[in-house]
Amino acid sequence: MTNSKPKICIEHLIKIYGEKPHAALKLFREGKSKDYILQATLNILGIADVSLTVNQGELFVVMGLSGSGKSTLVRCINRLIKPTSGHIYIDDEDVAHVDEKRMREIRLKKVSMVFQRFGLFPHKTVTENVEYGLLVRGVDKVSRRQKALSTLELVGLAQWADYLPDSLSGGMQQRVGLARALATDADILLMDEPFSALDPLIRREMQDELLRLQKELHKTIIFISHDIHEALKIGDRIAVMKDGYIVQVGTPSKLITQPASDYIRAFTMDINRAQVLKAGSIARQTITLILGQNSPRVALEKMLHHHLKQMYVVDQGGKLVGMVTKKSLFEAIRQGSDDLSSVMLQNFSKANANISLEGIFHLYQQGQTVAVVDSEEKFKGVVEASDILTSISNIQ
Repeated sequence: MTNSKPKICIEHLIKIYGEKPHAALKLFREGKSKDYILQATLNILGIADVSLTVNQGELFVVMGLSGSGKSTLVRCINRLIKPTSGHIYIDDEDVAHVDEKRMREIRLKKVSMVFQRFGLFPHKTVTENVEYGLLVRGVDKVSRRQKALSTLELVGLAQWADYLPDSLSGGMQQRVGLARALATDADILLMDEPFSALDPLIRREMQDELLRLQKELHKTIIFISHDIHEALKIGDRIAVMKDGYIVQVGTPSKLITQPASDYIRAFTMDINRAQVLKAGSIARQTITLILGQNSPRVALEKMLHHHLKQMYVVDQGGKLVGMVTKKSLFEAIRQGSDDLSSVMLQNFSKANANISLEGIFHLYQQGQTVAVVDSEEKFKGVVEASDILTSISNIQ
């Protein structure tokens, strides 16, 4: 995520299907159940007072079983489905209430969509399919072809530019669909179960491809899925829906370690926690030494007082620069040195906060503690083997 200000803000969104939506809405606001509303009005409650925010640059997953309301939600955002009540703000503009002309402009310039079944024109070449959004926008032929080719290069399909979609595999066709959405340079991508029609191996490859592209492009993405494994793999945050309601919103780690209900707990019961939980989420804070402020003698006193086997050294900005042990500190004191940097060790186990616990298993082969740092090398804490075992065996 690149910006704390929400890119999309949904407030009290309600969608009711049927011929008497206002009568059904009145019953809903009186607290009547979905089943009661259906029986009384023959109207179906699709979205039930949903409020959530999606940050700029965030890959936000909405997941749930069939009929949960997730696809209705994403189609309300670009007004393929018109909400019954509520607000949907994109860059502070309430798209739930703009006229159709303005909504078409928003779809052309701000919001692109990738569909489950590819949605490609079979009679158009791959390049022509990718160009389509630019053609509708009125971009000239030379410019749109250049943009289409550069986008196909981005998704690894430049060599298929002049082929028809039927010549491509399912995974390649979905890449074309993704390229078509990316070619418009829209800030927001809506992806409605885009990989669910693919074979499992191709699906994993497309998930990896999406993560690679997102790391490079920093789009705001709302991704619809019914697969908890997929949601946990790709989502910065996840909203779990049931019967039109949001049951819980949180990071993958939060959903696993702090399930809000038995429904969430059941969803995550069989998840390999070591693949989802990140080193940063279980890192324990510990006493550090600051380079230039602590002498070897002071460092040793702190280590003995806190019963530590080693201590980590950070600079004035909190970046990890080294580690010291009792042995190295005793040696420095014996030699009369006041320079902590002269005895700092550089060869120690270190991991990024965003790496999965499974990804650091190999660092424990020698029984060492792992230092955890963020993307700027700032020290976040330590993780020991016992911390990992506790985390992956902790059944809520």
